[in-house]
Amino acid sequence: MHFNFGFTTVQVLWTLTFAALLVLLVVLLGRDRARRFPWFTLSMALTAVRLLASRMLYGRMAPLTMSRIFLSLAVVEALVCLLVAVEMARRAFSGAGRRAWLIGTPVVLAVGALVLYTWGPWPAWKALTADSTLAVLRLMQLVAQKTDLLFDVLTIELCLLVVMCGRRFKAGWRSHTQQIIIGLSTASIAQMAARGSWQAIALHAVPHSEADYEHIMSLQEKLYNANSVVFLIVVVWWIVCLWINEPGTVIPAAEETSAAAPEGATGKEPS
Repeated sequence: MHFNFGFTTVQVLWTLTFAALLVLLVVLLGRDRARRFPWFTLSMALTAVRLLASRMLYGRMAPLTMSRIFLSLAVVEALVCLLVAVEMARRAFSGAGRRAWLIGTPVVLAVGALVLYTWGPWPAWKALTADSTLAVLRLMQLVAQKTDLLFDVLTIELCLLVVMCGRRFKAGWRSHTQQIIIGLSTASIAQMAARGSWQAIALHAVPHSEADYEHIMSLQEKLYNANSVVFLIVVVWWIVCLWINEPGTVIPAAEETSAAAPEGATGKEPS
């Protein structure tokens, strides 16, 4: 039997991801995690805003105006993501000394800069500095893409460092900091894999017919859908992990009393 729900894979993934992001924001605010991770909370809110804008504005505005809005949001979110990386690093390695920071920070940034320089093509400088609206949009797109790539590399490096020596610097196993970093690095690996695979396909694929072109574009859609599935799983992971208290967290006495009291008990003697 064949069921036709009338929804595409992209629509289903968009709906599930947007709903999961809203639940994650509720958890961050309701469980008082936003106070500890303000930049991470802001980045998730911006991701939800971008998703909503892509659904509400796509096809309803002039292409140039829509590009300005989307690229502006992309640049802001990419810059906030860099602050998320700094936030996670400071929390994961709060116990590290100045010497460890002075040695580790340049090494991590150097690796990120190397990947940034070698990954993907760089447009001609004249094309970015031309006095036109299109040149400005190209520059914004370049900043968003390269900053996003740098964030992906930094989070992967940070995850490796946390896994190898996190406990030594107060980022023990099952801490919220480590769980967020694991999720960020997983999403970054998936995104870099999708980008790299598509770049390899686009570089070597030469369509000879309309069927070949459609097959190539279907591969791109499958790659991006797979990346979206990974991000959705990561958001669900964050919801579960951030809802649960960290091991060793001391529950306030008032909460313990209310939890232990029988239902309907008020603590007062009946009159």
